[in-house]
Amino acid sequence: MTGQPVQLAPQTILVTGCAGFIGANVCDLLLQQGHQVIGIDNLNDAYDVRLKEWRLTQLQARPGFQFQHADIANYAPLRAIVAQQPPTSIINLAARAGVRQSVENPWVYIDTNVTGTLNLLEIAREFEVQKFVLASTSSLYGVDNPRPFREDANTSHALSPYAASKKGAEVLCFTYHTLYGIDTTVLRYFTVYGPAGRPDMSMFRFVQWISEERPVHVFGDGRQERDFTYVTDIARGTVAALRPLGYEVINLGSDQPVVLMDALHEIERLLDNRAEIVYHPRHPADVLATWADISKAEQLLGWRPQTTFQEGVANLVAWYRVNEPWARTIKTES
Repeated sequence: MTGQPVQLAPQTILVTGCAGFIGANVCDLLLQQGHQVIGIDNLNDAYDVRLKEWRLTQLQARPGFQFQHADIANYAPLRAIVAQQPPTSIINLAARAGVRQSVENPWVYIDTNVTGTLNLLEIAREFEVQKFVLASTSSLYGVDNPRPFREDANTSHALSPYAASKKGAEVLCFTYHTLYGIDTTVLRYFTVYGPAGRPDMSMFRFVQWISEERPVHVFGDGRQERDFTYVTDIARGTVAALRPLGYEVINLGSDQPVVLMDALHEIERLLDNRAEIVYHPRHPADVLATWADISKAEQLLGWRPQTTFQEGVANLVAWYRVNEPWARTIKTES
């Protein structure tokens, strides 16, 4: 089956992690398309809550959006929310993300990424939800697979508890699809960036540090490559995955890896400022390169990224300049 972009009939969609970076952009696109969105987020302090509050404020001004403060790791209150208004589809974007942080505190990653996914799958089974979309990660591909990474590559050699927790979530999705016929699409995201992004990711950090003339911390020699993918492209692919597919795992990436130092130099150019670089040893949980094979996304979803890296970085820099009075105070140090 060859996919084409499809406009779904309006439905009620539960989006977890709605105040997160990807979640807020997915909610925005769903609302643009006329869907009713029930957004769930626990607004945890994994990173500066002001970013989550900023994103949530944009959404709460929109008709068709309702917010519920809840933690997907807590089954009873989560079920009570769904019982009030069972959704047609669930998009699970709530996650503890971050490779290095998961090494420091793996337990919270299991709670959210594995137990939280299990809770949502149980709810999907009970309330006969038609579609389940899970956000997963390119971190599953590790270091042993040939590039570009294909969805049928071996993902059993996770380098971090974060990647391991996402592997567990993926396997649970397959189990529930097999046992109960839940139509499920697993999306493996590749290094998402853009305006109001996560401050633990390199692009937000580089923009802030260079703008404020702070030292720029680079782990390794800076020659590592990342398949940077712009957030609105990720949102489009996520919404496209609501179509019925049975059970599928699909990469969403740019298919154009960028060397980290080249990304840094592009930010220097846009800001007209030189970075003071401080090098640190590479973290053992970091992979050297990511690169997505996106042929499956093209075939099944009719999806390709539309935003070039240069356009995306320019948008991020423009957002930072507008919001600099408070964005400069966002904690970005490790």
